[in-house]
Amino acid sequence: LQWSSPPEAIERFKSQEIWFAPPQFYELCRLCNFSSLHELHKFSSNRALEGCERWMPVMLTASDGYIQLLPGDELYPEDPDYTGEKKIIMSTDKKVEDLIKEGSEFHRIVIKNMNNLAVYVNIQAKYKHRNPLMINSGCSDYSSRL
Repeated sequence: LQWSSPPEAIERFKSQEIWFAPPQFYELCRLCNFSSLHELHKFSSNRALEGCERWMPVMLTASDGYIQLLPGDELYPEDPDYTGEKKIIMSTDKKVEDLIKEGSEFHRIVIKNMNNLAVYVNIQAKYKHRNPLMINSGCSDYSSRL
């Protein structure tokens, strides 16, 4: 067990010392917006009464990876399968890169493999939340943005 700042934890993930599931990677990217615990506390105290939203990622299988679509993404279904009862399978023969080039409204986590995740988001976050920094675990550019 070792304490790490969000950027340090992402570096450890990139070097395969530790592993995070995509939702935790997404939240670490959001935490990268804050340079200190005090700054995070101040933000969360000011934002607390704004509200929350529950999300259900929807998996899209591409020819060379997976995309977890989140609400607000242009590919997110109007009626997502929240319970798994509908057994909806979203897939495409397109490559992940092509889906990004063709798109304009992103709120997604791209999964190339277990240790290669990327967050793409260019929509306005609801309830005065902060969007995650768009970090690709396959490279070291922590400020990459669309």
